[in-house]
Amino acid sequence: MFLPFFETLRRTGIPVTVREYLSFLEGMAAGLVTYDVDGFYYFARTAMVKDERHLDRFDRAFAEAFGGLGAITPDQVLDAVDLPRDWLEKLLDRTLTAEEKAEVEALGGFDKLMETLRKRLEEQKGRHQGGSKWIGTAGTSPFGAWGYNPEGVRIGQDESRHRRAVKVWDRREFRNLDDRVELGTRNIKVALRRLRRWAREGAAEELDLPGTIRATAEHGWLDVQTRPERHNAVKVLLFLDVGGSMDPHVKVVEELFSAARAEFKHLEYYYFHNCLYEGLWRDNCRRWDRQIPTSEVLRTYGGDYRAIFVGDAAMSPYEITHPGGANEHWNPESGQVWLERACRQWPRHLWINPVPEVHWPHTQSTPLISNVFGGAMVPMTLEGIARGVKALR
Repeated sequence: MFLPFFETLRRTGIPVTVREYLSFLEGMAAGLVTYDVDGFYYFARTAMVKDERHLDRFDRAFAEAFGGLGAITPDQVLDAVDLPRDWLEKLLDRTLTAEEKAEVEALGGFDKLMETLRKRLEEQKGRHQGGSKWIGTAGTSPFGAWGYNPEGVRIGQDESRHRRAVKVWDRREFRNLDDRVELGTRNIKVALRRLRRWAREGAAEELDLPGTIRATAEHGWLDVQTRPERHNAVKVLLFLDVGGSMDPHVKVVEELFSAARAEFKHLEYYYFHNCLYEGLWRDNCRRWDRQIPTSEVLRTYGGDYRAIFVGDAAMSPYEITHPGGANEHWNPESGQVWLERACRQWPRHLWINPVPEVHWPHTQSTPLISNVFGGAMVPMTLEGIARGVKALR
């Protein structure tokens, strides 16, 4: 029954062998992950993926092969496992009309929101559904899940719906971008190529054919000439926003990432979420326990690097302007402070936004970031990238 899964892995470019597949089948036959979807996912990934660069491809293949797992009903699960029904039932997703949404008022600022949340945590003793005060579900309270509030803290909800949350009380996992994705177009490469500045440095290891012909003709014997290898001397720092509202843009960002890896010999990259803060990471699987201090990155790379940030710039404005306003942790300094430091360290900087430019005024945060970058924000289009590359030269 798992043969189609094995074929999907091979078709999507994961070099899984028959031996690894048979080991996977042995584990399943031994009952290692019975009735456990998460356990099945991690066991299959451990058994058949040996290179972390293929983790993203595995996620796609897994979703394609077992997309129907999400459609299993609570009754079907109850038939197989003895669990209380209310553990499995999904709570009602609160849907409000535009008029009802307009009547729901925000608490009045980030500090007020955090202060009220602390009080609710001290006072609340039980579960709540609906309503406008307590931490619960399907209501208009600023705290909880599957409801609506113009400015709140999302708790226990696996995805964004209205994109209104100031903070997210969840430990979300993001996946790395695949820098070997097959490009749907060569246009991004062509645009990035305009940033090239070729130089010849190092040992003379490359055959200089014109020089060899000229020297041979002059001397009357074969006189082989060599020269330093020609390479791109431009140095690029790529900062990639991942997760949350960036999920719909993964494909186009992967194309940009893949093109950049192909075009620039001196390329370093880091991940961040929403805004730049005190920590960055190279691997999204380890983003909570293996962060790299942003101050260290600022010290490591000199001002000759071009800094390119890629993100939708859509977030709560508090994430930029306030200490403690970060979406998933408490940041001692505001995101704006860190962005300004980055712009000073790398005077040739650029923010590439995958959201169409016509939509930028619809969020408060996008103009804030654009101002920090001195207006150096361009859309992720062929014309936009070409315009940004010209500004970086």
